[in-house]
Amino acid sequence: MGRQMKSGSRRAAVSAAFLAALAAPMAAHAEMTTATAGPFTYVCGGVAQDEQQQLRSEASRYDMGLLFTKGSNGEYLADVNVKLMRNGKQVAEFMSDGPRCLIKGPRASYQVVATYEGAAKRTTLGPGQKNVQLRW
Repeated sequence: MGRQMKSGSRRAAVSAAFLAALAAPMAAHAEMTTATAGPFTYVCGGVAQDEQQQLRSEASRYDMGLLFTKGSNGEYLADVNVKLMRNGKQVAEFMSDGPRCLIKGPRASYQVVATYEGAAKRTTLGPGQKNVQLRW
């Protein structure tokens, strides 16, 4: 009877570990959700390998993309405040959850003001530009 208990406990532990391993990528995907800001739909993430893969698979559904990095080694940044401007007026604002943001919206050229720890960077972003990098 003791032997069956040990075997059953071991199977339960292996099953629990297996289920936890399956759930981990799902939890990471659950955190990377599509959101809206003004007329734009966006998704940000890309720190973890599974998030990078998810962004690559979704990239064709988005017109534009930004990448936020820091320093000469290109360390990934999150928590970047992003403002999209058109003709001097702000049309959207959001906070990035990761270093890469894919953006879909009205086809036009936009001025981007991205702020990280009080330091602002500016660039122009338009349809087809999916890898515009801002480095602090």
